Amino acid sequence: MQFDAEWLLLALAPVFLACIGWEVWHLARTRPGAALYSWPDTLCNAALALMHQGADKLAWLVAIPVYAWVYHHWRIVNWQPGWAAWLTLFVAQDLLYYVFHRASHRVRWLWAAHVVHHSSGRLNLSTAFRQSLMYPVAGMWVFWIPLAVLGFTPMQIVGIVLVNLAFQFFVHTQAIGKLGWLEYVINTPSMHRVHHARNERYIDRNYAGVLAIWDRLFGSYVEEDAHEPPVYGIVKPLDSYNPLKASFHEWIAMARDCARMTDSRTRLAALFAPPDWCARHDALAMQRATDSAVTENNTEGDLGSRKT
Repeated sequence: MQFDAEWLLLALAPVFLACIGWEVWHLARTRPGAALYSWPDTLCNAALALMHQGADKLAWLVAIPVYAWVYHHWRIVNWQPGWAAWLTLFVAQDLLYYVFHRASHRVRWLWAAHVVHHSSGRLNLSTAFRQSLMYPVAGMWVFWIPLAVLGFTPMQIVGIVLVNLAFQFFVHTQAIGKLGWLEYVINTPSMHRVHHARNERYIDRNYAGVLAIWDRLFGSYVEEDAHEPPVYGIVKPLDSYNPLKASFHEWIAMARDCARMTDSRTRLAALFAPPDWCARHDALAMQRATDSAVTENNTEGDLGSRKT
């Protein structure tokens, strides 16, 4: 179980770049004019990746001591090196990733960071680099604490998280169709295209990291339908290639929504309820105001008729 994921990812960097080059060539040959890549979008993705990496390095300085403390004081298993330990770590982290990923779509505080990954109107391999520097602030690292309780060291935790994310690079593509029986086993490009779509039937589906089982087990799986191609991006399009705007636009919107709420309950909801809570809250308030106005007008009419 001793491996250095940092060196693994460094070794994979040219593989990632080669895959992007192949995808650009393949899509230009098979889907000419589709404009699945653009320089502004790709450069924004690259800038976001660099910002994310810098924030990630700083976050590990805080998270690793926390994992170490939990490992030394609260671990419940002492693992012997071997396949059993590695497999347990892999499956446990992948389940926790599913929990984190699903929460990131249903809790606005987490969505404020995760929305960066979904804010491009394109889906290609470079989209995998489109990550948020605000994940440490949102609390992504907290989701891996149970791994320390299970008896895994901080370096093992960091390593398996990075390996999981490295695998996910390969599912961000439109160049590969469905993969037969593998669709039942692992996260595939087809599964992940659904996840990145903003079609109503596809929104908030297919949260898998590596294993496909979690979505099927917890009812979040939807199959890609050839009759309804995915439309990529977010419900309110970002319409910007500025990496700073991509990183902070939802945090700013969330802060404004929180500030305009009138009591502590609604302020907390603006921060931690589902991302669409404020829109539904506003629509309900408008409906109540409309109903009240209609009722008042009807009452005035009734009173007027009695006076005559």
